[in-house]
Amino acid sequence: MTTVDMTAPAREAGRFSPGPMLAWACLLVIVGITLFPFYWMLRTALSNGTTLATAGTSWLPVDFTWGAFRRVLGLATVAEAQAEGGTGASVDFWVYLRNSVLVAGLITLGQVFFGAMAAYAFARMRWPGRDVVFFVVLVALMVPPIFTQMPNFLLMRDLGILNTYAAIVLPFFFMTPFAVFFLRQFFLNISHEIEEAARLDGAGHIRTFFRIIVPMSWGPITTLALLQYVQAWNEYFWPLLVAGERSVRTLTVALGVFRAQTPQGNPDWPGLMAATLIAAIPVLLLFIAFGRKIVDSIGFSGIK
Repeated sequence: MTTVDMTAPAREAGRFSPGPMLAWACLLVIVGITLFPFYWMLRTALSNGTTLATAGTSWLPVDFTWGAFRRVLGLATVAEAQAEGGTGASVDFWVYLRNSVLVAGLITLGQVFFGAMAAYAFARMRWPGRDVVFFVVLVALMVPPIFTQMPNFLLMRDLGILNTYAAIVLPFFFMTPFAVFFLRQFFLNISHEIEEAARLDGAGHIRTFFRIIVPMSWGPITTLALLQYVQAWNEYFWPLLVAGERSVRTLTVALGVFRAQTPQGNPDWPGLMAATLIAAIPVLLLFIAFGRKIVDSIGFSGIK
């Protein structure tokens, strides 16, 4: 009779393995490097601008104060701002925040809507030249966006819509190659039997798309909307190029203008960091709430 050594699994379980510990250490280092800029941003925002330069290497806020946040939100007077090292320049934060929300929302709505319809046409419909056209769309992914900035600017100028919301939104409103590719990968995995059953019930392509494909693809569509919203929110160069008026200025452009306003000779670093931190909060909340959905949808769509 053979005997089984019951202590072998216990010895293997208790054996020290440096691999997992090294992996966790590397992960903690990467997380620390990633989060450090946000900590430094918060540390600077909570510092007093008049004494910040005297303790630039301090890891804690220098002369702790909420003055930078009060300046950004328009709750401090010019005298109070200058007393804490601020420039005294005005920041219409709520106007710029409204503009960014409006612009990012319109761009996201257009890209998701038109991108989903284009992806459905490439994935589920058969028409002459479909694969060739899709190849051209994929090639467009490799074109640097800077190459299209000047032609788009000239078009907006000729249309007479510079310094308007339309000038900021239109070049990004319709489908983008990434949106088409992202949703096409998911649409390809939907069973054809579902469409055939709908076709037998008399449903055409439009009805099938809105009543069957879209409800089944709600997860990837939501993920695409989040990704496009974040990208539109962070867009800087194009709004700076076509919308210099204060009434349509987005938050990213306003931060650059605020950085350049230096009546006292030095930038208001605490105020700038406070404004940047507040501007980043909506995006951070979106990723915290939907980060897992984004990862799962990207992996399911076949994007590595």
